[in-house]
Amino acid sequence: MLEYILMVHNYYQSHAPSGEDGVFYEDEKLLRSKGHKVKLFTRHSDAIKEFSPLKKTALMWQITWSRGSYRAIEEIIKLEKPDIVHVCNTFPLISPSVYYACHKYGIPVVQTVQNYRLFCASGIFFRGNNVCEECIEHSNIRAIKYGCYRNSRIQTIPLVLMHQVHKWLNTWTNYVDVYVAATEFSRQKLIQGGLPAERVAVKPNFFLSIPESSYSCENYAVFFGRLSVEKGVRTLLSAWRQLHDIPLKIVGDGVLREEVISATKNSSSIEFLGFRPHDQCLELLKQAMFLVMPSEWYEGFPMTIREAYAYGKPVIASRMGAMAEIVSDGRMGLLFDPGNPDDLAAKVRWLIEHKEIAMQMGKAARAEFEAKYTAEKNYEILMNIYKMAMSIHDGKDVR
Repeated sequence: MLEYILMVHNYYQSHAPSGEDGVFYEDEKLLRSKGHKVKLFTRHSDAIKEFSPLKKTALMWQITWSRGSYRAIEEIIKLEKPDIVHVCNTFPLISPSVYYACHKYGIPVVQTVQNYRLFCASGIFFRGNNVCEECIEHSNIRAIKYGCYRNSRIQTIPLVLMHQVHKWLNTWTNYVDVYVAATEFSRQKLIQGGLPAERVAVKPNFFLSIPESSYSCENYAVFFGRLSVEKGVRTLLSAWRQLHDIPLKIVGDGVLREEVISATKNSSSIEFLGFRPHDQCLELLKQAMFLVMPSEWYEGFPMTIREAYAYGKPVIASRMGAMAEIVSDGRMGLLFDPGNPDDLAAKVRWLIEHKEIAMQMGKAARAEFEAKYTAEKNYEILMNIYKMAMSIHDGKDVR
């Protein structure tokens, strides 16, 4: 019986919280709630701020191989003897060296994949103002040319080196038993990048608790997220220049913060609330009529869509990547052409003018949540993934 799970995760910086941190937290809580023993090995990117200049320089190479992480995982395995190791994020402090420690002691490895960093230095297949797949189609050495990580060629080099070294060592295929994508769209991208199809499973994000649905609402739309180009914020603001009578509440922070503030000065229908704690975001969502997701990159599985469905709220999303898979057009919401503010404005206007249909969409969204995104359903999927990993690990020939 699978009783003891070692979970591994590198938390992102506090000023840039990630959905990956949330996924890790919820998987941990789910496993504990089902009686599993869970051991955590975590690092936090906030620690980098305290590094000396020499240690920061060394980190550029430790992204590829961290001896400290290898030894720490080795010691945990020898002492605790976990049945399986579930890795969420290894970048930048942990590194893929942990896979090798697991292999040394015959421990199966499951790797959750919430972005595309295995093939893309930026992790999001987005460059400038457009989707970019040059590295997956050709070679990620091109990322150095464009300075894809933080707009810096120098900072991009370690990421490309990490990928090339582990590609040469066959790390991705020989030392990870099962990869976990959040959607079928993401799964297909991982396969396109070279991962074996039979070892890439799909496990959507889920809600630990089941909140009460809230079909009654106020007539406002809500946007939650990073204020950046790839999140479609400029498209959102442009669309709302045509929607002076429809309130929009924007929650988040990011590089386009000043543009959002400027838009609020020119529009009485836009309210900018800045960063808000998660519980306040849920309360805003609970009272909203619908959620807007105008992203222009390949989202993994937006946590906000899962939350909107839980409360029975329809979603207006761009017809792109996983969002076009999660949001069934005309059933749980509406899809619009990515980057097209006129189409977005038209879909918003239509939904506002058809409140009965909007409520029906909300009820369909709630039904979708109950069928696919509850903790119980997710636990069943996760256990099957762990069993799959153990079976593959026992039967494969690692060279």
